[in-house]
Amino acid sequence: MLTYDTWNNPSLEFEIDQTYKGALNVLKWTYQHFQDEVIYACSFGIEGIVLIDLISKVQPKATIVFLDTGVHYKETYETINRVKAKYPDLNIVLKKPELTLTEQAESYGDKLWETNPNLCCQIRKLNPLKETLREGKAWISGLRREQSETRKNVEFLNKDEKFQSIKICPLIHWTWKEIWRYTYNHDLPYNPLHDQGYPSIGCFHCTSPVFDVNDLRSGRWKGKGKTECGLH
Repeated sequence: MLTYDTWNNPSLEFEIDQTYKGALNVLKWTYQHFQDEVIYACSFGIEGIVLIDLISKVQPKATIVFLDTGVHYKETYETINRVKAKYPDLNIVLKKPELTLTEQAESYGDKLWETNPNLCCQIRKLNPLKETLREGKAWISGLRREQSETRKNVEFLNKDEKFQSIKICPLIHWTWKEIWRYTYNHDLPYNPLHDQGYPSIGCFHCTSPVFDVNDLRSGRWKGKGKTECGLH
């Protein structure tokens, strides 16, 4: 089995077909290779919705983990419930941080997302994901090369130094238009905030409508000089 410890720049090649841009081929290999030792860490943004639909075609009982920081929009939780109804066999887990918001405020001060957003992300997202990934050998992510400069070199298979795991990114060749075309053609449920100027949706304290149409993540951590929570 391919693992972080056995990684040797695998020369696997996946056919990049016209319909799925290689995504379905990557997912088929992933679930055949890792079986139940792979999880999908999903934010339930629009890319996540497409990936969930593709995953359901390959492994209807796959494990989907949502990092529940406790400060997500109500629309996000409502979207999760609609996804659960559409794919009842999927194992959708809401993973919470070790600290409640009250405990975090007592230890680090109120509104940590304003005073130290990196630490807030560490406590509420990175640590829970790290704990989750101890249970498997690989994880799936919805990264696309088009999303930002920091993601333009991502591959289908990646050695994840941060979490010492294998990170699989099936959607790297999909464009924003293709994501939406697939969503509409398959009548998939999605977060209504996308229709209100939020191409990338995270915690409500740190997400605002996008102000740069050429950078879909420019609405995240506005004014903080930060565009990533640290997962990638």
